[in-house]
Amino acid sequence: MKSVEQIEIAASRVLWLEEKHGEHQKKKRRWHNRVMAVRGSLLVLFFALWEAGARLGWIDELLFSYPTKVFGQIWGDMISGSLWPHLGMTVGETVVGFLLGTLLGTLLAIIIWWSPFLSAVLDPYMVVFNSMPKVALGPIFIVMFGAGFTAIVVTTLSITVIITTLVVYNSFCSVDPNLVKVARSFGASRVQVFNKVILPSSFPTVVSTLKVNVGMSWVGVIVGEFLVAKSGLGYLIIYGFQVFNFTLVMSSLLIIAAVATAMYQLVVYVEKLLLSRR
Repeated sequence: MKSVEQIEIAASRVLWLEEKHGEHQKKKRRWHNRVMAVRGSLLVLFFALWEAGARLGWIDELLFSYPTKVFGQIWGDMISGSLWPHLGMTVGETVVGFLLGTLLGTLLAIIIWWSPFLSAVLDPYMVVFNSMPKVALGPIFIVMFGAGFTAIVVTTLSITVIITTLVVYNSFCSVDPNLVKVARSFGASRVQVFNKVILPSSFPTVVSTLKVNVGMSWVGVIVGEFLVAKSGLGYLIIYGFQVFNFTLVMSSLLIIAAVATAMYQLVVYVEKLLLSRR
């Protein structure tokens, strides 16, 4: 049986660890609060300088508008209901392109990793296709799929799929070969090696591609809407340029930035949730 002295020592160690953990959590919260405070301050400073610059003539009000006018435009469109169809269309296209691009890119990376011969054959083609300007492919997609939702989603996929494939495949190939050798020495099949070694080791990279694809999906959708859409935030930007309503242009850009940030934060939350359950 343990002596009273040993029990007291063990208890003191537990208390010491709890105290250190508490101090660490406090420091972490303080650091997070400072980061959020600086972020908020920079955002307020940006809008304040933008407003002052337009009011005082430092920047061209016609081209850049100013925050109070832009937010007034957004609020008016929200109240009238004219904003929601455009916002819903763009968000729907982005979410579909984001999910399909991530899934298809990851699946293609698995197929290429599975077949070294296929990897050797497709590698230069993927590099070439990734370097091609996707705007040039847009008219081809419009002719193939019509001027609408499908053409815009396919334009988005042309950006997200190849990037996802290259990143995930390189992650698969970067796994420590010693881990693979150990698994095979225990008689693991190729399926077991992938499920037990390759995928778990690459999981952080696979999940991180979600964050990359958020930005790529928005780029693809807006490019597609520039070319073909009759509704959506990209359409509002083009329309605003055509009628010289740059307040509409700036308000559309701010909405894109806000929704993209919200989508990115949602992906970060999902990433933390998945990584915590690995």
